[in-house]
Amino acid sequence: MVTKIAAGVGALLVIFVLMGAFTIVNSGHVGVVRTLGAVQPTALPEGFNIKKPFLDSVEEISVRLQKADAAATAASKDLQVVSTRVAVQYSLIGAVAPRTFQTIGRSDTVAANVIAPAIQESVKAVTAQYTAEQLVTKRAEVKQKIQTAIAVFIDDTLGQKGAEGALNLDNVAITDFEFSQEFNRAIEEKVQAEQEALKAENEKLRRVTQAEAAAEERKLAADAEAYQITQASVAKAEAIEREAAALRDNPELIELRLAEKWDGKLPVVNGGSSLPLLNLDGIVKQN
Repeated sequence: MVTKIAAGVGALLVIFVLMGAFTIVNSGHVGVVRTLGAVQPTALPEGFNIKKPFLDSVEEISVRLQKADAAATAASKDLQVVSTRVAVQYSLIGAVAPRTFQTIGRSDTVAANVIAPAIQESVKAVTAQYTAEQLVTKRAEVKQKIQTAIAVFIDDTLGQKGAEGALNLDNVAITDFEFSQEFNRAIEEKVQAEQEALKAENEKLRRVTQAEAAAEERKLAADAEAYQITQASVAKAEAIEREAAALRDNPELIELRLAEKWDGKLPVVNGGSSLPLLNLDGIVKQN
């Protein structure tokens, strides 16, 4: 009986030892091995791994893409107070995970103690190089400079901890720019003034266009009237010229014109009873 009990206990002990001799690291993670509390330099890959029973414990560290964000308040080049929120996408490097865990901690500790300070210091340094208006109009350039500054800050911090290359900086996004109420009001007033100036310029252009159109219309009317007068004068001159030529070539036509103009009354002559003779040559010359 005692032998059976001892055999059962031995079997359980063997099973327990065997179960403690391996570990499974989930996908998207690496295993950091601690032997009696001491961190081992080599990380375990995902999947099935062998470890020392009772001596080794395994901490899983995520190497997936993660996000950390932080807000920073800084002064712009024109001394405007700007509140900026920046989001950073990063991932820990599995090969350096043991050193990262040993000198800094887990992913959340890396985000709080390395990335957040990097965001705040970088935003302050870059924001001071631009005016508040330029921070909006040159957003892509500002983002690039902030990303570069964050990368330099992180590399310096990790270098001091002996964990160079511990994380990969994938992307930096400026999620928000917030300015003071005074600056926002000034921007609104500036935009309103520009809109009013544009409206006045458009009204001026409209009036000038209308005046030019009216002047062109009057010019066209005057040109048309002058053309009509010119054509009438030319026609009248040609008619007079034709009539003069006809009179020169037909003397009888002159007498006809005189007869047409005679009203049928004979001239009145005092001092005699005889009728005077008509001097046609004189009348012709007179006419």
